[in-house]
Amino acid sequence: MRSLVLAAVLAVAAPAAAFAQAAPAAPAAPAAPAAITPAVKAAAGAMTTSTTTIGDMIDNAAARAVLEKHLPDVVSSDQIDMARSMTLKDIQAYAADTITDAKLAAVDQDLSALKN
Repeated sequence: MRSLVLAAVLAVAAPAAAFAQAAPAAPAAPAAPAAITPAVKAAAGAMTTSTTTIGDMIDNAAARAVLEKHLPDVVSSDQIDMARSMTLKDIQAYAADTITDAKLAAVDQDLSALKN
């Protein structure tokens, strides 16, 4: 009798296990939006001291000439390569006596005249 009850329990449980499904996975989190880097902003419009990296300006002959005109000490600095990924506005805090708001405005004015 015991084996008959055991067989009945197994017969009922086996089909349920065979058709069991895993719980649906949680929906994936939405993808993070693409980062808007200074280089992306600069590509969308004119170069500026707050959106264009120093490296991008130095690599562009016309922009480099603008920097050499207004900030010759910055361009010729042996430490300029360490700041290539930063903007002039970013490094202003480290050299406020050299990179003034007036100089940044003058650089921006000359950069706006350049064709990208």
